[in-house]
Amino acid sequence: MSGLTVGKLLEENTDRLGLTLLAGSNGLENVVISPEMNRPGLALTGFVDLFTYNRIQLIGNTEILFLNMQPKSRRIESIDVICQFDLPCIILTNSIAAPREMVDVCNRNDIPLIVTSLTTTQFAHLFSYYLEDIFAPATNIHGTLVDVYGMGLLFTGRPGIGKSEVTLDLVERGHRLVADDIVHVVRKSRGVIVGTGNELTRTMIEIRGVGIVDVRQMFGVRAVRTFKRIEVEVQLVDWDDAKKMNRTGLDESMRTILDADIPSVEVPIYPGKYIAVIVESIALNHLLKMRGHNAAQDLAQRQLDLIKKNENRS
Repeated sequence: MSGLTVGKLLEENTDRLGLTLLAGSNGLENVVISPEMNRPGLALTGFVDLFTYNRIQLIGNTEILFLNMQPKSRRIESIDVICQFDLPCIILTNSIAAPREMVDVCNRNDIPLIVTSLTTTQFAHLFSYYLEDIFAPATNIHGTLVDVYGMGLLFTGRPGIGKSEVTLDLVERGHRLVADDIVHVVRKSRGVIVGTGNELTRTMIEIRGVGIVDVRQMFGVRAVRTFKRIEVEVQLVDWDDAKKMNRTGLDESMRTILDADIPSVEVPIYPGKYIAVIVESIALNHLLKMRGHNAAQDLAQRQLDLIKKNENRS
C-alpha cells in the first residue's frame, strides 16, 4: 500500500468522523505508512526509546490533562519532544481544545493537527476499520465472482473456457454477479478474503461472440452486488478421460489466496454439459458442510458401520 496522505485521509473522513484541521496545513502531503495508531502518553513525559513516531498519534483527555497541568515551559518541552520526529499527524479526540503551544509547534514542524468530535474509543474503532481497508493485502485474479445462495463462488480457468457464460446462466437463474474477468481481492482480518469488480465494468459481462452485456440493465439491480466474501473456488477445466477426478469429495483441495485457504472444486466441462445446476449444488453442499453435514464423510462412516456389523455377525 502506498500513497495514503494525511490530506486524502481528511478528504475521505471529514464528515464521517467529524474531523477539523487545526494546524500544520503544510504537512497534508505527509504519508501514512502504518494501519496502527499510537497513544504518545509516555513520549510526552520524555521517554521516547520505544516511541512509534511513524504512526498516527492519537491524543485524548488523559494526555491533554497532563499537558495542561504542566508549567508553560514544561508543556512546550513535552510537545517539542514528540514533534521532533517525523509524525504523520496528530489527532485530538472529544473536540478537545488544543493547547496554543501545540498549535504553534505543529505549524512550525508541518505536522497536521486534527481534532475529531468523537470520543477516543469511538474514533479508534471507526478509524481502524478505515485503515484496515486501506492497508489490507490485495491482488487481482483472472476469473469471475458470483453470489450463489449466499456463497461467494470464484470461477477460474483458462481464457475462453466458459466462465462468463456460466455466470450469465446463473444470473438468469436468480443469482448475483459480483465481478467478471478481473476480480480485485482483499484480505480482511481473520483470513477473510473479499472480492469486488472494476468500478467501470462492475455490472458487465463479456460474452465471446456477443460482446458486452450489462447485467444490471438486463436483469435489474437485484442481479448484481458490489462485493462478496470468496468462500469456494470453482475451477473449470477441459474434460480429459485420462485425468483422475475426485469422485467422492473426501479429498478436499484448497486454494491459497493472500495466505488464506479456501476450498477448491475442479469441474470438468465439455460442449453441451450444463454447469449451472452443478454450481448450485457446489454452493448448497458447502452450506451443508458449514452446518456440520458432509455427505462424503457420512457415506464413508455408513460403510465402516456396515463392515463392522458384518464382521460381528461372522
